[in-house]
Parts: sequence; C-alpha cells; structure tokens
Amino acid sequence: FNLEANLSPYTFGGDCLQRMEGELKELMDKARSAAGACGAQVVLMGILPTLRKSDLGLDAMVPIPRYQALNEAMLRMRGGEFQFRIKGIDELDHTHDNVMLESCNASFQVHFQVGHEEFAPLYNLAQAITGPVLAVAVNSPLLLGKCLWHETRVALFQQSIDSRSQAHQARGHRPRVHFGDSWVKRSVLQIFREDIARFRVVLAAEMDEDPEQVLARGEVPQLTSLRLHNGTVYRWNRACYGISDGKPHLRIENRVLPSGPSLVDEVGNAAFYFGLMSGLAEEYGPIERVMDFEHAKDNFLRAARNGLDAQVTWVGGETWPVSRLILDHLLPLARAGLISQNIDSLDVDRYLGVVEERVAARRTGAQWALESFLKMGPKVNLDRRLRTLTRATIESQRRDAPVYTWEPAELSEADDLRDSYRTVGQFMSTDLFTVRPEDVIDLAASLMEWEHIRHVPVEDGEGRLVGLVSHRSLLREIGRGLEGGQGAVVAVKQIMKTNLVTVGPETSTREAVETMRRHRVGCLPVVGDDVLVGIITERDLINVTSMLLDQHVRESSDE
Repeated sequence: FNLEANLSPYTFGGDCLQRMEGELKELMDKARSAAGACGAQVVLMGILPTLRKSDLGLDAMVPIPRYQALNEAMLRMRGGEFQFRIKGIDELDHTHDNVMLESCNASFQVHFQVGHEEFAPLYNLAQAITGPVLAVAVNSPLLLGKCLWHETRVALFQQSIDSRSQAHQARGHRPRVHFGDSWVKRSVLQIFREDIARFRVVLAAEMDEDPEQVLARGEVPQLTSLRLHNGTVYRWNRACYGISDGKPHLRIENRVLPSGPSLVDEVGNAAFYFGLMSGLAEEYGPIERVMDFEHAKDNFLRAARNGLDAQVTWVGGETWPVSRLILDHLLPLARAGLISQNIDSLDVDRYLGVVEERVAARRTGAQWALESFLKMGPKVNLDRRLRTLTRATIESQRRDAPVYTWEPAELSEADDLRDSYRTVGQFMSTDLFTVRPEDVIDLAASLMEWEHIRHVPVEDGEGRLVGLVSHRSLLREIGRGLEGGQGAVVAVKQIMKTNLVTVGPETSTREAVETMRRHRVGCLPVVGDDVLVGIITERDLINVTSMLLDQHVRESSDE
C-alpha cells in the first residue's frame, strides 16, 4: 500500500522547481493509471487515515529478503515486541510484533548535493531550519483512528525502528531514528564515525573491494558497506555518499517532509527548504555561532507536535510563534536565497506564495484533516469519518489545489454505508466499562445503571477477557439475595459467565449476526491478540441494519 518514486536530479537554478513539479505530475498520472486498473486509488498523505492494524502484518511486506532480515534483526536486537506510546489530543498505547508500523509513513524526501568542504556548515544549517520548515508542512495527524501529533510520522518512525533493548534505553543509548546531539564541527566523517561507533550493523554485504586499493588506482570506491549501514541509521537530516557518472558526491537528505497534501504543496515545501539553505548562510554565517543546538532540536519536536501552533527559539535565544517567524523573517530570507541562485522569479512567487498563504490561513494538511475529522463529530462511525477524510483528500488532490484552499471534508448521503459496516471492527464500541473478577457485583450493577448498558466484560490485569456479567445474571443474583435475606458480599467471579462466544475485529457483520442468533446471546465481546478490544450488542446491529435499510430505500427511490 506504500509506493516509492524517485525523481531526476536537477541543477539548482532556473526552472528546476517547475520541472520537479512537472515530473511529479507525470509519475502521479502513471501511478493513478496503474492503480485504477486494479480498482485502487492513489493518495498523498503522511499517514493514511484508513490504515488498520490488520494491514500491518508481515504478509503486507514486499517479499524481499533484505526486508525480512531487517525485521528479524530489529526484533532480535530489541529483545521483544515494539512498544508504541504517543500522546496528542488522544493517546495511542500499542504493542506490535514487527516493524511494519514504520510502513505507515510516507514522506517527500529532498536531497541537496553539496561539496565536501561546505558539508559541515550546510548540514548545520539544515538542522537549524528543520523545525520551522516542518511546522508549515505537517500532514500526519491521525494514526489508527487516534488524533495525535500534527506530524505523527516523527514519533511513529522513531518508535517503529527502535532496536534498543531495555538496558540500552535505561543507559540513554541513542535510538536509530534521531535528530542528533550536536553541531557537526569539521566534516561528514564526524557523522559516519558516530554512526559506526554507536549502532550495530544490522545488514552486512559481501566484501566487493578494498577501498584503499581502489583509491590507489585512481578510481572511486563504492563504499558499499558504509552505504548499507548508513541506510539503517535514520537521522532526520541524513548524510549520503553517492556516485554519479563516475564521480563521488555528498548529499544532505531531508527526511522530515511528509507526503502531500498536494503536489504544489510538496514543491512549495521544497522551495522553502532550498531557499533557506541558500538565504540563511548569507544572513547569519555559521549558524552554530548564533544558535544553540538544543534549541534546533527542541524546535523540531515542537513543530512535529504542534505544527503552526508551535513556539520556537530562534537565533540569539529569542522565542517566536513559528507562524510569525516564518511570515516576518524566514520567507523573505528564502525568497532572497532562491533569487540568489537564479531560480525563475515566477516560480519563486508561485511556490513560496503557496507556503505564505498556507501560514496566513493557518491551514496545513494536518490542520485541515483535524478540523474535518472533528467537525464530523464522535457520533458518526469512526470508520466512516476516516473514509470520508481520505475520499475528500483524493478529490482535492486531483484538482492539484493547494491545501489552504480546501473546504473541510463533509459526510455525503451518497456514501455507500455498507463499506463502513462490513466488519465488526468498523463499528464496535471501544470505550468499554469493565470490572475485575474480584470486584463486588454492586460495581457491575452501578456501571449498568450509570452508563445504560446491559453487559459488562470482566478482564484480568493484562486486559484479557475472562468473563461477562449480564443484566439478566445480576437480576437473578439479586432475586436469590431477596429470597435468602442479607448475605455475604458477592464477587463478580461468582456470577460471571466464562464460557464466552467471541469474535475478532475482522469478523464480517453478517457472520456476527449469525453467531448471535445461533448462540442466542445479546452481545459479542471482540478479542484481538488475546486482548479485549471492543464489544458489539444487539442494539449496535439494529442501528446498523436501520441505517443500511434507510440507504436502500433512498437508492430505490432515486431509481
């Protein structure tokens, strides 16, 4: 479900930005055509809202041995499953047994080729501008139905590739995905040496050359092992060694920018980044002389969490609202930087204008998605809200309109509701009220009265379902108590039903109905990975049936 496309390299100048957008359109047209032939569509998003946990198994991994080896090595080094804990508007607390959550992330990575003698100052500059550039580009606010960071990719990527054992985490060992800890002082060798010293080799390559002998012959070494190792250490601004037309070169790879929201937005983000790389050096000279590294790192995390609402600390230790810093200071510097490189003036106006309007309207991709999602309201089925958001994104991207012009996504009566109610996981209740086996039945009775429910699941301390208390069983126990007079306190475990009928999140709605009818039960606990994840009741199924019947009547009337 995740596609990668590579653009041609361009000389920085003239119409390079316009040519970049043109090639992006060609590639998107090819992808849309191929996807259409398979009954699918293509969408540019940092994280696809409709992705579900069931999409993230190893069966969804491309069958390339390198990927399998990477997954096995990460699990072995970590010594167990991956733990995800991300806190935003909502909170995600999740355990996963492979690296596939990393594949939720889609980015728009730009590379800036530099000379070896200018690498250190330009790399430091890239680090300094990462926060403000990300703040205006955020486009990943939703993951597994949770509203999290404005750029959730940042937190998700770090945790999905975190190969540190608990002992290494306790010692403060640096994760494989990181921003860095200091400015680069002299050359790219500082980065390569740090990464070799700090991170174990995950993937190995056969020796194909002796680099020193290759150099002695006047040839260019491939440095295959270094490049392979470098590909398993994920700095947000990564140093890359490459060879083009027989000539070695260095690149600074910006891995921060997300995919989308539109092609013109993507090129606008790139123009802002390239312009600052050119303009800030002229304005400040060596950035490390006027800015603390800790501020650059903090700005990056603040931008990822809050987008344009972030407060950042700029040169001289001055604190700015990032939107004001961008409008008043950074956009003029980026404009001067692009003009100094002879970028076509019309392209400068077009692409930086997109960024400027986005900031002025306070409408990033993340803000648009959050506003649309929350506007639809919690009473609307979660799956339907996520599908509506994705559909609206696709429609707006086909117009290639910048995100600041997008209207909020809206529910449509023309939507096929059947798509949002095909499986139990799409409409089950997840806001559960549960009890423990040792609790008194008075607690279960009170929950039923307060929350107007007729079934209370019983779970152990690990979240595993061990029983179910029904309204009927409570009435029966109360009746016995009335007959026998005042007696001992009764625990939940004494009346709970333990021979339970359960379903999984991927169980079809039709199968759930048939299961309820066959076993004559009024609810079905939903269990995933041996843990209680939801519940559906007769009332839920009646509501679903009613909505689908209403839609059927409307469709029949239209015909």
